[in-house]
Amino acid sequence: MQKSCITLLAFATLISLVRAQHSHAGHSHDHEGDAEACEAEHDHEYDLSMRIGSIFIILATSAIGIFGPIILHRINPYSRGGIRDWILTVGKFFGTGVILATAFVHMLPESLERFGSPCLDAGWQSYHAFAGVFCMIASFALQLLELAALSNLDRIIQKRKDREAALENGADHKVVSENHAAHAGEMANGHDHKGFAEDGHVHSAGLLEDDQSIKNIGTLILELGILMHSIIIGITLGTIGTGEFNTLLIALVFHQFFEGIALGTRINDLNCKSWVKPIVMGLLFIITTPFGVAIGVGIHESFNPLSSSSVLAQAILDSLSAGILLYNAYVSLMSIEINHNAAFRKSSLIRKAVCFLSMYIGAALMAVLGTWA
Repeated sequence: MQKSCITLLAFATLISLVRAQHSHAGHSHDHEGDAEACEAEHDHEYDLSMRIGSIFIILATSAIGIFGPIILHRINPYSRGGIRDWILTVGKFFGTGVILATAFVHMLPESLERFGSPCLDAGWQSYHAFAGVFCMIASFALQLLELAALSNLDRIIQKRKDREAALENGADHKVVSENHAAHAGEMANGHDHKGFAEDGHVHSAGLLEDDQSIKNIGTLILELGILMHSIIIGITLGTIGTGEFNTLLIALVFHQFFEGIALGTRINDLNCKSWVKPIVMGLLFIITTPFGVAIGVGIHESFNPLSSSSVLAQAILDSLSAGILLYNAYVSLMSIEINHNAAFRKSSLIRKAVCFLSMYIGAALMAVLGTWA
């Protein structure tokens, strides 16, 4: 068995050597072909009005996608099990599938393709796994960032516990006695310890705010990954040839709408008291792709998307974005909210089935869009 494997390996090696020798013979010819392939192709039928129109189309669809779930969540209180609760739950898990497929189908393959481009310098072509390396670097960086945030939260909680323990041990006995004397009359008249109750409420609220800050970090990082990719696809839409423009625009309309739903449902989890943060985060998402389109329109005459620097920048950004979204999808969205969520595990079989089906449909639709965008 071992001898046959060695024989097959030797035969395969011989074939590869013959192929390498053959490719070396035409090496200079390939270099000339690569140089021609990497030259800028100017579209003499560039339709500026279509590009400007696409900015407003993408603005509208992105706004509907992201602000739809936010408004639906915030307009009035709703109960678990109601129609609005089901709609938002379906949207949330649909968004999880969208985020996962965006990383696997849209970002990582594009990064792999660009890192394999003959337009890159020889140093970048000498190693075939740069896309995976940058994706991994982004995931490691997110883990360190999350660990730093959690460690800081632990220190804040410990300081508050130490302060409360000092109060209980009589370190602030004088202050407590003065407060007791000041409220003695009110207590005699049947009043409650309002001051102490409010103080306890403040401590509890502070802990809840610290816990909420972890969700804030995860959602902000998720938006960062989406925005990085949005800039790239916006520039691509602004510089692409007229023949491919319509197809890409239609695909991006659905792409932005689905990503908007994904991000909007996650912004709802922040439980913001005011509208300021949801509106700001929503506006950032809405304007990023149109901003990329505007950049593409402005530079389309001089921009060469096949130049070494352009290909490299897009490859690195795509792989970093993929790492960000994959970490969020598996750690924050799927693991924490499904596997390690006691409420989800205890939910009914029908609710679980609807959630998983929504997630799979979101992933499938984004995978289909990968044919065009």
